[in-house]
Amino acid sequence: MGRLSRLIAGCAGIAVAVCGVVSARTLDDGGPPEGYSSTPAVALIPAGIALLVQAAPISGGRAGRLRAGAAVLFALIATGLAAVALVDQPAASVATLLSGLALACFDLRLPRQDGSMPFRVADPLLLGAAVIALVALVPRLFAPAFPPGRGPDSVMSLPQAGALLVLTAGAVLARSLDQADLRQRPLVEELRDREDFAQTLLQSMNEAVMVLDANYRVIDVNRRWRELTGYADDDLARDPPPLPPPGSGGDWTIPRADGTAVPVLATMAAIPDAAGTTRGYVATCVDIAERKHAEDALTEHAAELERGNAQLASALAFKNDLTSMLTHDVAQPISSIASLAELLCADWADLPDDIRLELATKIDKNTRRLVKMMNDLQLLFRLDTGSVTARRVPAPLHEVVRTVSATMAGDDVEIAIDEDLAALIDRGHLTVVVENLLKNALTHGAPPIVVQAEPQGTTVLLVVQDSGPGVPEAVLPGIFGRFSRGAGLGLFIVRHLVEANGGTVRYEHATPQGARLLVTLERAPA
Repeated sequence: MGRLSRLIAGCAGIAVAVCGVVSARTLDDGGPPEGYSSTPAVALIPAGIALLVQAAPISGGRAGRLRAGAAVLFALIATGLAAVALVDQPAASVATLLSGLALACFDLRLPRQDGSMPFRVADPLLLGAAVIALVALVPRLFAPAFPPGRGPDSVMSLPQAGALLVLTAGAVLARSLDQADLRQRPLVEELRDREDFAQTLLQSMNEAVMVLDANYRVIDVNRRWRELTGYADDDLARDPPPLPPPGSGGDWTIPRADGTAVPVLATMAAIPDAAGTTRGYVATCVDIAERKHAEDALTEHAAELERGNAQLASALAFKNDLTSMLTHDVAQPISSIASLAELLCADWADLPDDIRLELATKIDKNTRRLVKMMNDLQLLFRLDTGSVTARRVPAPLHEVVRTVSATMAGDDVEIAIDEDLAALIDRGHLTVVVENLLKNALTHGAPPIVVQAEPQGTTVLLVVQDSGPGVPEAVLPGIFGRFSRGAGLGLFIVRHLVEANGGTVRYEHATPQGARLLVTLERAPA
């Protein structure tokens, strides 16, 4: 309605100015139209322009002050031109003069004593101009009062009277607009202040905030959101990133303009209207990248502590097992050697030669056993540090097994291996593997003991089988661990040496009884 009223008032100003131009034309002989002077008509031109300027939709600020000044200037010009023609055309001049003064005093208000709404100076001036124009439009009512030759037509011409009525009507309409502007200006200022405050609050928040409408279209984002995502103002119309459902929140990831993602603590809240219908949504995101980095660092540190604790526990278990072995397995041969050597030294002269030989043989056997234990321990330490390397060469299985069997078991071991069958393995490692497998069978199994090997494509399967009771189920999970079954380090060393040469070792129950240890190695080319 405000725009239409301004349009009507502006059109009224234009119409008055055009009417003034038309009414002020002179005749072809250079004289004014018969019966009236052209000066009041000329005054309608600036008066119409003043009304047009008053109706312009400009208020407040420098532009508003310039508009008001221009309107006053044109109104004063109209007033001056009307005052010049007071003698020749008093009615038209007075009406135009009142209209010009009304437009010049358009914004002038006088306070009332009762404190009510201020009195507008332009109101009685416009009323007077309208009354004079109406009188000119009804000349028949006043015709008898005019002297001969000075009839009603001489008050003012019909176009001038109509123009003055249009001018006063337009001024009243502009006055109403001005009053509406005065009433609405505080509301507009308040709304503008609230909008500025809301925008300032939105932009000053440390959290990244995105405002969406009910259809999840982006309305606005704040500065922190642009910093967090890397998107510019031109990207506000894009689709919003994936967000939590309304009324929920938690750890989330927001995509950035460079293709990366940033972890955030996100919440999504609905904005309801008075009826409870959702008008839009507000998404709030807090950057938790530093917290995530700290959590990852703490997790990694905790994992390192766990690994360190596991290593310490393993080292402690190794120390306890090693202490137990040294206390029992190593102390036994040392004690036997010491007692036998003491007996020889004390009773050497009284002992026959065969007893001396028997005692010396026992000392040698215990010494070899002790040396074997020390070699196993040295190899164990090298395996733990990863310093054992394998120089794989074709090693004849039959030859190595026969040599080891002759020194350990004699005729108690049956060998079923093709003499031409060879495996790619470090020969020294193969000797140690066979020694430990035969020692395990002789110590914990029972004869007959069978060592066999057969080719299986690109691999060779070496099997050591005894006829003893086999390995109990409770012992199987740690059979290849350190100090398994109280037999020292044998099977642990076997596993590591076989794996160092690219092979595997496993255990099977023999049929009908016994234990089978199976070693798979790479077959040497023929």
